[in-house]
Amino acid sequence: MKKIKYLIFAAVSGIAILSFSFKEDLFLVSKNLDIFASLYKEININYVDETNAPGLMKAGIDAMLESLDPYTEYVPESEIEDYKLKYISTQYGGIGAGTLFIDGKLFVNEVSEGYPANKQDIKAGDQVIKINNIETKGKDRVQISQLLRGPKGTAVDLVLLRDGKEIAKKIIREEIKQPNVTYSGMVADGIGYIKLDKFLENSGQEVKDALVSINKENPKGIVLDLRNNGGGILQEAVKIVNLFVDKDLLVVTQKGKNAEKTISYKTMNAAISPTVPLVVLVNNGSASASEIVAGSLQDLDRAIVIGQRSYGKGLVQQTFNLPYNSLVKVTVAKYYTPSGRCIQKLDYAHRNADGSVDRFADSTITMYKTRGGRNVYSGNGVYPDVVVSADKLSPITITMLNKSLFFNYANQFRRDKPSIQSAKTFQISDADYTAFSASLAEKDLSYQSRTERLLTELRYEADKENKTAEVKADLDNLKSKLTSAKKMDLANHKAEIKRVLETQIVSRYFYEKGRIEQSFQYDKELAAAKSVFNNQTQMLAILKGDGNYKVIGKPVKETASID
Repeated sequence: MKKIKYLIFAAVSGIAILSFSFKEDLFLVSKNLDIFASLYKEININYVDETNAPGLMKAGIDAMLESLDPYTEYVPESEIEDYKLKYISTQYGGIGAGTLFIDGKLFVNEVSEGYPANKQDIKAGDQVIKINNIETKGKDRVQISQLLRGPKGTAVDLVLLRDGKEIAKKIIREEIKQPNVTYSGMVADGIGYIKLDKFLENSGQEVKDALVSINKENPKGIVLDLRNNGGGILQEAVKIVNLFVDKDLLVVTQKGKNAEKTISYKTMNAAISPTVPLVVLVNNGSASASEIVAGSLQDLDRAIVIGQRSYGKGLVQQTFNLPYNSLVKVTVAKYYTPSGRCIQKLDYAHRNADGSVDRFADSTITMYKTRGGRNVYSGNGVYPDVVVSADKLSPITITMLNKSLFFNYANQFRRDKPSIQSAKTFQISDADYTAFSASLAEKDLSYQSRTERLLTELRYEADKENKTAEVKADLDNLKSKLTSAKKMDLANHKAEIKRVLETQIVSRYFYEKGRIEQSFQYDKELAAAKSVFNNQTQMLAILKGDGNYKVIGKPVKETASID
């Protein structure tokens, strides 16, 4: 009896404490809201100059949310449509053309095959002078988007400049659907390939449709490419995992401060491809839902992950409606893969004094086990089973991209040559590369190499230590040698520059599909996947934990606690 009374007393006490704590929290919220509202009113009434009331409020909200994490954000009514397109839906009314600014002028840089702009013979490189009789000069990206988009069936009038001549186009907007799966099919050696670029509405169904089609070809392996996929809807990730593993298996668990946000997601249906060997490609741009898919399939020993360490976003967001058709997206939980690991990289809960954020310390990284007993680790993203070193663009290539020199040459190439060979085999010739190099003669190709940046820092340090006179001759000699070496960069980085140029050129003829197919020639991660599929002994060794962390290419620096 005493024990029962004690338990009742403890339960009542717990409720009382919880109630008190809840009321105290509500009081603090109410108190601070009163302070903020009063301050906001006084500023708007009494400040010496005119104030922008909505702007002040948004600045205050953004500053508050910035102290939390980059994914908790306020979306005013004016930005709702862009938000939906970015995070939820893949459909909008438009013409199917991408644009970019070069030196303040607006150009078409990409045309989607089969959509209104393509049907009306709009080409990459066309300068857009007017949209619905409104000059594009002086407009920003948001304004241009608002002018081009609109309800399906409505018209948009464009005035273009092509080869020095003005061209008028009347285009009827259509529903533009940006697919989640941008490419699927069979690649060489009997391997099925699915490129998933985002996890928005219907992505699970799109992957399923692609998989059903590929399975008809009896593939010896399937590649799911999640590189540079920043994620999206968690539930779509669960559906995609379920395509490869059977029902009633845990895929991911989200855990939040609020008990209602703690949810476990299991597979609901029978898999449609439960046994075909599977490789998932990831890189540093693979985040969020991509990491759920890669991490879960790795934990369940269903797939071999190839590429580079993923981004490391283990946070879950949920949207809440606010007054006046606005909303807020709030980080409500962290997610955990089937082994129990959270792959979140940055510790937003413990900011430095200057507001910066560090990675979780190595001492906090914990080892977990996959279903078959392999070692996997929390923190810092999903680490691949087979590491392929990433290609980094050289300063000269980055400079040419930033200055749109590839863009301009590709447009001229398309004008000069009505057709090219198949996208899958397209390569530019040495003569084409020489012509491209010659086209740069009058262009501003000034840039600072990594070595030059180090030399500048060395000169600065020498000045600080009053040793400039002693090393001036050596520094000047080194600078001269670097200047001479830079003149050879077009030759030294030919292979890299050639690949980027080919990508731009092939898209002028075969659009996005052709660009993807052409890139297969140089795809190291895809080549590594083919190698794994062709070596069943290696594949089994990896899945048993005997072949983890094989490195292809240059060694990848990782923390010792994980390697």
